[in-house]
Amino acid sequence: MKYPITRDGHDNLKKELEYLRNTKRPKILTAIEEARAHGDISENAEYDAAKEEYQFLQKKMGEIEEMIANSEIVDVKKSGNGTVEFGGTVFLRNLDTDEEVSYTVVGPYESDIQKKTISITSPLGKALLGKNIGDEVTFSAPGGERTYEIIQVG
Repeated sequence: MKYPITRDGHDNLKKELEYLRNTKRPKILTAIEEARAHGDISENAEYDAAKEEYQFLQKKMGEIEEMIANSEIVDVKKSGNGTVEFGGTVFLRNLDTDEEVSYTVVGPYESDIQKKTISITSPLGKALLGKNIGDEVTFSAPGGERTYEIIQVG
C-alpha cells in the first residue's frame, strides 16, 4: 500500500537518509575502528557502544528506505473551496475549551504534532477530510471524545 506524502515530506526523508548514510555512518564506522584498535574488544565498552549505535543506524536507515518506497508524492493544490484536503491547513476551535489550533493535513510519514501536522490516518485527520468551514467534527482522542468546529481552511 502506498501512503500519500507531500513533495517536501518526501524530500525531507531523502535528505535524512542521505545524512545518515553519508555523514553519520562513516563517523560510527570510524569510532568502531578506533575502539577495535584499543585491543581486546571482548571487554571494550566503546566498541560495544559504537556497534550498538551502528545497528540502530542501520535499522533507522532501513525504516526510512521503506517509507520512501511505500510513499506516493501527492502534489498539493490549493482549491480555495473551503474543504479540508490533503496538504491543506485547517483552523479549528475546540468546542469544549474554546481553544483555537491549526494543523496541516499530511501523510503518516510526515505527521508531527510538534510541527502542527497531522496524518490523514489519525482519528482527527480522518474526521476532517472532506469537511467544510462551519462543520463540527467529533473524534476519539486519548483523553476521550473531542469536538472541533472548522473555522478556516487555508
